[in-house]
Amino acid sequence: MFHVFLDWWHQQSWVELIGVIAGLLCVYLAAINNIWNWPFAIINVILYIYIYFNTQLYADMGLQVYLLGVNIYGWYYWSKRPAAEIKVPVISMSTRQWLISVIIVAVCTPLLGFTLVSLSPILHYKPAAYPYLDSFCTMCSIIAQIYLARKVLQNWLIWVFVDIIYVGVYIVKDLHATAFMYAVFAIIAAKGYLDWRKEYYAQSNKVL
Repeated sequence: MFHVFLDWWHQQSWVELIGVIAGLLCVYLAAINNIWNWPFAIINVILYIYIYFNTQLYADMGLQVYLLGVNIYGWYYWSKRPAAEIKVPVISMSTRQWLISVIIVAVCTPLLGFTLVSLSPILHYKPAAYPYLDSFCTMCSIIAQIYLARKVLQNWLIWVFVDIIYVGVYIVKDLHATAFMYAVFAIIAAKGYLDWRKEYYAQSNKVL
């Protein structure tokens, strides 16, 4: 069994393993509402731009470029706490925000998927893997990351949903360390939701 593990270990990419460690740290720190999640998030997305390009997950690669910008913004936004608060307070998603999010995902997913399929022969790169599923997860992740940066409670519910799908995709693509990372992400995201919900209601009671 030990030799099997060693063989598996030697087959792993150091870039992927470092990205996994940075990713686990950033999600855990975000779940416990710690501002230092953002520098680890930036390291994670830079490494995964390279990883996703090499595995033809182009929508995910583009997502990482977007996340790089959002992570920088999130670091800035979390640092701009009100003077009377230790941290930026958690807020809840409105019905209007849910509706807008669903519409954006429903409209943009097929557009992005079609774009990925259409561009591959034109630009002469390998066809995108699972273009429509990849695009769906990408759009959900874009929405979730915006809400994480703005400290919206329900971002964690979106992440749990997306992370479970990603586990299956990365297992099929032989990114086993990444699949493990996303399985842990889903668990941490569930914990993050429960912890942030407690904090949200504690804030509400304080206001009342």
